[in-house]
Amino acid sequence: MTNPPELKYTVEHEWVRTPGRAAGSVRIGITDSAQDALGDIVYVSLPEVGTAIDAGAAVGELESTKSVSDVYAPIAGEVVAVNDALDATPELVNSDPYGEGWLFEVVPAQAADVDALLDAAAYEAQLDG
Repeated sequence: MTNPPELKYTVEHEWVRTPGRAAGSVRIGITDSAQDALGDIVYVSLPEVGTAIDAGAAVGELESTKSVSDVYAPIAGEVVAVNDALDATPELVNSDPYGEGWLFEVVPAQAADVDALLDAAAYEAQLDG
């Protein structure tokens, strides 16, 4: 699977889509590379709506049949939505990481922070590098 060119990425393998569903928000998930490395996701722990998060901070966990991995906040802001479907079907992160397997939405503290993230080409280059 290729990394969608319209998204922004982090070196920690998260993606950011603008806009999110909520007004002024961005949607966040993990990349196909990340879900592939993790293996079958069996449990997802996400931040609560209303939580203020700092860029780079661990804000949740993904538990797979192989390990438990932290989910990092790609930007600072306030969590305004979480993907409740992952409670019953965490495997959506594996089967549709850029769609139904999204994790949470954030209203950025600084809109420019999103622009500072990696584009698809830069993300793919760091994967190769």
